[in-house]
Amino acid sequence: MEISPKEEKTVLFVKPDGVKRGLVGEVIKRVESRGLKIISLKMIVASEDMARDHYPNTDGWLRGMGEKTLDNYRQYGKDPIKELGTDDPLEIGKEIAGWNVDFLTSGPIVAMVIQGIHAVDMVRKIVGKTIPAVAEMGTIRGDFSVDSPTLANIGKRAIHNVVHASGDSSEAAHELEHWFKSEEIHEYKRAEEDIMF
Repeated sequence: MEISPKEEKTVLFVKPDGVKRGLVGEVIKRVESRGLKIISLKMIVASEDMARDHYPNTDGWLRGMGEKTLDNYRQYGKDPIKELGTDDPLEIGKEIAGWNVDFLTSGPIVAMVIQGIHAVDMVRKIVGKTIPAVAEMGTIRGDFSVDSPTLANIGKRAIHNVVHASGDSSEAAHELEHWFKSEEIHEYKRAEEDIMF
């Protein structure tokens, strides 16, 4: 059965840095102001296993993270071998994956399921690009995050960019099943739905 575009679901986290900075309300406000519905909401402290299994961890995904890091190093004239001990994208990706798990388990996160028209794309637009320096002003990351991959790599830690949003529909499906039980997801109709679409 095909799902209506207005029933599409995605996952959004306020990461430990966003929670500690008191940005949960701001994130919720921006999602709801856009006309999207929050159909599940909870604060959790992720276990190491839950955090690790959140990510795809395939060689292709890890290599992709490593390549992005190498691109960033080239852009800013940094030497990956000096900084990270390797210039192998797969090895760099594995190291970053470990930092991501450490960060996701470093404090409470607020996890949400968002539903609405093209929810995956809409939430990605609201949160902005992963790297704060290239996230547009007006997005959550563009307005509230100043961290950089260069600084994060020097500190051997994940980028503190306030939120996580599913990258595509397959990621959303995995994350929805991974983080939420069916009884935690609630269907309802927002008052303005008949007006908006």
